[in-house]
Amino acid sequence: MPHGDHHHHAPSDPAGALREAEAACLRRGAQLTPLRRRVLEMVLEAPQPVGAYALLDRLRAERPGAAPPTVYRALDFLMAQGLIHRIERLNAFISCTESAHSGGEEHPHQFLICRSCGRTAELSDDSVVAAVAAAALAAGFSPARTTVEVEGTCGACAASD
Repeated sequence: MPHGDHHHHAPSDPAGALREAEAACLRRGAQLTPLRRRVLEMVLEAPQPVGAYALLDRLRAERPGAAPPTVYRALDFLMAQGLIHRIERLNAFISCTESAHSGGEEHPHQFLICRSCGRTAELSDDSVVAAVAAAALAAGFSPARTTVEVEGTCGACAASD
């Protein structure tokens, strides 16, 4: 059964999303430091997946001494807390649309990535995970985590062609 079909976009209430993230971190005994909070805010504001170096460039405008390890440590923390995902194909990061509901636990997710505009939709469809797990089992493989990335054309771009 699918958890939902979510298109990634900047949340209509970024402040609310940040409050939820802070509350989730507190519940888990983790600290959303000002730097981690700012990196999360920049990911939330991005209209499509954003790379670490794009985040670093934005961060350096505010904190001239920011270095790559600074951003990567913040991104690692945010991923560990289930607040963002890494889109492997794009080497970029996207906010998690399920984090408020998942309690930060790993959840199945699939990403639909538009080749034309870069929009990315996050799906959490258990039937996709079950199909991959069944195929893996048939091949004698036991998956630990399943992430599926699908490239194609979103409805808006298809309609404009």
